[in-house]
Amino acid sequence: MRIAAPLLALLAAACSQSSAPPAQRVETRAWPAPAAQPAAPSPPLVAAARAQVGVVRRYDPAYVQLDYPGGDVAPDRGVCTDVVIRALRVQGLDLQRQVHEDMRANFAAYPSLWRASSTDRSIDHRRVPNLRRWFERQGWSLPVSAQAGDYRAGDVVTWNLGRGQTHIGIVSDRRSWDRQRPLVLHNIARGTQEEDVLFAYEITGRYRPQLAATATATASR
Repeated sequence: MRIAAPLLALLAAACSQSSAPPAQRVETRAWPAPAAQPAAPSPPLVAAARAQVGVVRRYDPAYVQLDYPGGDVAPDRGVCTDVVIRALRVQGLDLQRQVHEDMRANFAAYPSLWRASSTDRSIDHRRVPNLRRWFERQGWSLPVSAQAGDYRAGDVVTWNLGRGQTHIGIVSDRRSWDRQRPLVLHNIARGTQEEDVLFAYEITGRYRPQLAATATATASR
């Protein structure tokens, strides 16, 4: 599936930086055909992301001063990173706290894309490049693949939308109408959706959360 290039600049701006919200909807197609539904219970991370569908109805990249730890924007809105942040928080992992603490101790290890001279616990964890670096530092990285079979339900994937825009989502256990590709849970313009977009954009990262190992490492600090 491909989305026209002029629309890409409107999408997911806050996932790479704080800017105005998309001004136009992008129509992508979800495939909730009964035959494509898994028989077994969904992995917890997938279930937590899917629970946002119908709740998070708006894509809103406005900067918001968040509480800390456990801070969040209004439950009916967010950006692509918030899908992942909220789903992992249900699993007991607070990316706001983890990213902030790691950036505070290792600021030079993180991308310097926003001319920041210090950490900001309200926005650092809501930026895709920062999440990518944190995932890498946890040992979650896997090779990017063009083979649908390499993507497991619960994997976190990042994309390049073009023109400096980045995106992130969670691989679903449901599949496309032709069963060739897993769907993706993400928020690109219309709130959290479950859609057939895995190969719609250039994939830049694939990560497999290891929550037990992360919890052990965090507890030992």
